[in-house]
Order: sequence, then structure tokens, then C-alpha cells
Amino acid sequence: MDIATQLQTSLRSTSNPVPSLTWLQTLATARSPAPPLASLLATARTRLLASDLTTPGLLDTEYMAAHSLAPNTAQTLATSRETRLGREVVVQVLDIEDVSRSRWEEVERLEAVARGEGTRGREVIRVMNSSSSAGGDGNGGGEDGDETGPGDGGGGQQQQQREAGPPRNVTHKLVVQDCKGQKVHAIELKRVDKLGVGTTLIGEKVLLRAGTVVARGVVLLDPAQCVVLGGKVEAWHRAWVDGRLARLREAVGAERRE
Repeated sequence: MDIATQLQTSLRSTSNPVPSLTWLQTLATARSPAPPLASLLATARTRLLASDLTTPGLLDTEYMAAHSLAPNTAQTLATSRETRLGREVVVQVLDIEDVSRSRWEEVERLEAVARGEGTRGREVIRVMNSSSSAGGDGNGGGEDGDETGPGDGGGGQQQQQREAGPPRNVTHKLVVQDCKGQKVHAIELKRVDKLGVGTTLIGEKVLLRAGTVVARGVVLLDPAQCVVLGGKVEAWHRAWVDGRLARLREAVGAERRE
């Protein structure tokens, strides 16, 4: 059994997406001599989770057929009160929103952070920009909880926040995309600890278990049926972070016009 086949066999035994043999062969022959199998396996997983799942030639064709949504899921099931996924589906996150906060509240908060202002409890503080943090909002602070102050260790606190996740009394709405490019909305039916604005990265991969409920074309996320695999598509995430305040302002303006 060649190295590419060994890697593919190993990945099939996990929850991770399964790449094509051609993609794995390119990975395995990129260095000479080839690294140990365990190292190649870790590299394959990291690169997969950092890739766009719809990239031609990335995933194994059999895996794609068995782990994608049924055609026109959102439209076909829009009038269906409730159904369940008949198979596991791997998706990537394109957008996430905390629907327990008003959009105007988010606009005010992000504008305050952009001015270098934040809060800790009832106290208004000056904050130290740390937009380089992977989980930050690109405007100088984390997306949930108190803002980082000069004496708080900056990125270290934001990393702790990402590991801890957002509060449990929030609900998130997402836009996700399967490996064939089909997009659907998803919302937390029950709190999924690893999901959150400032915690979830755009391009992050999620495995929806067979039996996941779909109501009116919207996927209902339940921690028992949802596995957050991780990952991030850097270009997508940066564009999402940079454009978030403008999108929120536009949405608030549209709501007011209505």
C-alpha cells in the first residue's frame, strides 16, 4: 500500500474530510525523503481544515457524494415542518451571528472598540488593539465578554476566551456550505460550546451527524449531533472581520427603513 493510500485509509477512520488520492500523492511527494506517516497525517489534516472544501480535486469523489446535502435542500425543505439528515454531512462556516444581541448593539460595541474604548463590568476602560488575534474581531477586542485592557496580557486573554467559548445564554445563527457548494442556514437548537462570534473562525469545518434536524430548510444544531472539527480559511476570515462593521451598519439601516 503506497503512502497516499495509507493516509487516505487513516483519514477515513476519523471525522475529518477525506481528500483525493491525487491531492495526498502531491502532499506525500512534496519533500524528499518523505516525513514519517504520522507527520504527513497531521499535515494533511491541517491543510484540509484550512482549505475550501469546494476546491476541485481536493476531496475524494465517493466521500463528497456520501457527505453532502441533498440537492436544493433549503428550497425543497422550506415547507417541511421537520425532517432529519439521512447521512453525515461536512460543512464549512461562511458566516455567524449572535441573534441574542441586537445588530445595533453590536454596531455600538464595535464602534466603541474602534475608538479604543471598552468595558469591564460597569467600568469604561481604554483597550489595547490586538487585531492579530485569530479569534478577535479585527477592531481591537474579542467578540464576546469584556474587552482586553492594557494590563490583561492582550492576546493571551483573547486566546483564553476562545478556548472557553462565549457565554451559554446566547444563540447563534450561521450560514454553512457543503463540499458541493450548497449553502444553508443553521441555528443553535441547543448551545454548542465551540460555536460563537469571536470563537468560530470563518471557513471552520463542522460535521453534522445523521439524524440532525432540518426544519423549514434550516439546520438545527445540537451538540449531540454536531462535531466542530476546527480549521479556518484565512482569506475568508480576514474579509469577514474587516467587513463586519459595515455589514452590520447596512443591516441596521435596512431594518430602520422597513
